[in-house]
Amino acid sequence: MDFELTESMTMLRDSAKEFADKRLKPGALAWDEREAIPAEVYREGAQLGFFGLSVPEAFGGLGVDPLAYAAAMEELARGSAAFQVCVTVHNSLVCAAIVKHGAEEQKKKYLPKLAAGDWVGAYCLSEPNAGTDAGSLATFAADQGDHFLVNGTKAWVTNGGFAQVFVVFVSTNREAGSRGIACLIVEKGMPGFSVGKKEKKMGLRASDTRELVFQNAKIPKGQLLGPVGGGFKIAMSLLDSGRVGIAAQSVGIGRAALEEAVSYAKERKQFGKTLASFQLTQAKIADMATNLDAARLLVYRAASLLAEGKKCTKEASMAKSFASRAANKACFDALQIHGGNGYIREFPVERYFRDARVTEIYEGTTEVQSLIVAREILG
Repeated sequence: MDFELTESMTMLRDSAKEFADKRLKPGALAWDEREAIPAEVYREGAQLGFFGLSVPEAFGGLGVDPLAYAAAMEELARGSAAFQVCVTVHNSLVCAAIVKHGAEEQKKKYLPKLAAGDWVGAYCLSEPNAGTDAGSLATFAADQGDHFLVNGTKAWVTNGGFAQVFVVFVSTNREAGSRGIACLIVEKGMPGFSVGKKEKKMGLRASDTRELVFQNAKIPKGQLLGPVGGGFKIAMSLLDSGRVGIAAQSVGIGRAALEEAVSYAKERKQFGKTLASFQLTQAKIADMATNLDAARLLVYRAASLLAEGKKCTKEASMAKSFASRAANKACFDALQIHGGNGYIREFPVERYFRDARVTEIYEGTTEVQSLIVAREILG
């Protein structure tokens, strides 16, 4: 495979890199402390087109190649993983769901505003008792003729506090299990639908993560995305691209940690020499760089297969599993190189260490990725 970025791909990556360096990195520490990113930062990102990356040009988006998308996600995550997770959920899970499965009327209504960043999307699959086991949803949608009456709670919803469009998975027939799941497009302010408490997290603190509550929420039948009973297939169809986005995020976080470790090792002196002159430090940095390069190649391979319309379940899971583990190891070693300073919040590696941890959990745990890869190989 040829992973050489085209001129247009390089321009997008460089645009993301510039935004990360000039806007995201300088504010990331303050945003982490406040547990929020200012609205104007999202608006600036939208003006650069980051919220329309996966939306076709016909609906106002950029419609970029998955390889270009992965390259941009890595750069944004290098600047602020909390900002990038908003963008990747919006693109790869919400916009992509409507692009792939929406009726023409739904595409015309939602995609232009989502692409412009006027509306932000949130993806609502997990529940307090249904994470990895996505087929056991408790949120229930009762068919009331011209509408569904929805009751239940969704958990760990990225962008939940400020999103306007929610892709929500519900059960319409509990006895049917995964075959009884439907997908609804829910708008902020619909009767009976409310945003719950904001989660206090270890990492990605500036990313808004919420609980969503449905109490006899009346959702019109026209908000159904795809067929009744087809919700689980919709969710599964988005996982590969979602995992590529998180794998790219992992590489970005790991790169940020590596860059800080290199800079610190060149400046910090012990026993009359810089840390960079010690072979054990050199070995850590060499391993970090090698693993992150390998992770990026796995991400690019999966993204290239997505671009070609080929199945890449195994490759996406490999990329997500390896990249997330590489990022966590890179952050661990970068913090170790910093010594006591790495444990202090004013040094970025402390935040990277916390941010990286969730990459082995969301979009499918590392353990689940291993099961998927083994299943794909063994048949």
